[in-house]
Amino acid sequence: MSAKTLLKGMLAHQAWANDELVEKLVGLDSSGDAGERHAAIRLMNHIHVVSRIFAAHLNGVAHGYASDAPEPRALRVAVAEVDGWYLDYLETVPEQELAAPVAFTFTDGDQGCMTRQEMLTHIVLHGSYHRGEIGCMLAGIAVSPPWDTYAVHLHRAEPARRLQRGRQPADV
Repeated sequence: MSAKTLLKGMLAHQAWANDELVEKLVGLDSSGDAGERHAAIRLMNHIHVVSRIFAAHLNGVAHGYASDAPEPRALRVAVAEVDGWYLDYLETVPEQELAAPVAFTFTDGDQGCMTRQEMLTHIVLHGSYHRGEIGCMLAGIAVSPPWDTYAVHLHRAEPARRLQRGRQPADV
């Protein structure tokens, strides 16, 4: 499997998992558990902002971010937009450029350098980490978080995987 194929699956998973979680945040009652709701929305916005910052790094442009947490419906649109950008970016970037280093400046002013592949991997792992935090917040207010594992995404995106009988399961 090529790096591009693996990254495409990871970015598609991220887009799906982000949408599942933001849909859950949209449905939260704004009058109950307002503190946890606000914290969860701010954390989801943090995932979004970091995704936008790294998209700017990949494009070699300034990001200019200083933002507060939007309402969940607006956040859902914004998150879907940036998730789509990453999937489109991966379709257009030549495979050999994934290993190319990109110099940039972190938001704290420190200099950084990562390959495009490392940046894309960072975005997926960063979002996954914080979605887990938000899931814990939701569980704390008795709201079941979405089941957003990579395996669930793969089987929902490609239901035929469950029907493949010719292969033997790997020994665990």
